[in-house]
Amino acid sequence: MKKLLITCVTIVIIFVGALVIFQKVNFNRVGADEYYTQINGKGKVIEDKINNGEKIISYEYELPAFDENGRQKTMTFTAQKQLRENAYLLLFVKDNKGVTSYQEVKKDELPKKVSEKLIN
Repeated sequence: MKKLLITCVTIVIIFVGALVIFQKVNFNRVGADEYYTQINGKGKVIEDKINNGEKIISYEYELPAFDENGRQKTMTFTAQKQLRENAYLLLFVKDNKGVTSYQEVKKDELPKKVSEKLIN
């Protein structure tokens, strides 16, 4: 009886732990290469309609981006809102999917070689 109780408690702890981990992990960022860019321009407006006729507006950006070693690549990605002009972004890029996620970063968080390329 004691072994059964310990087994049940252990399974519940593992299950709850797994739920907590999966809630906090963004799988679009796991295993992705990181590139940095700066928003220049308002982005190209893209309008789509969903099944009920509602319009969805997104913004497409095509910008030069740099890895931590300063190597440049042109990245194309979309955002659900217009991004802040001159904001610095960390892009998460996967080979077969392109940009899978992004987050805004501060100027002082840029790697040195990236900072030299982006800051005018």
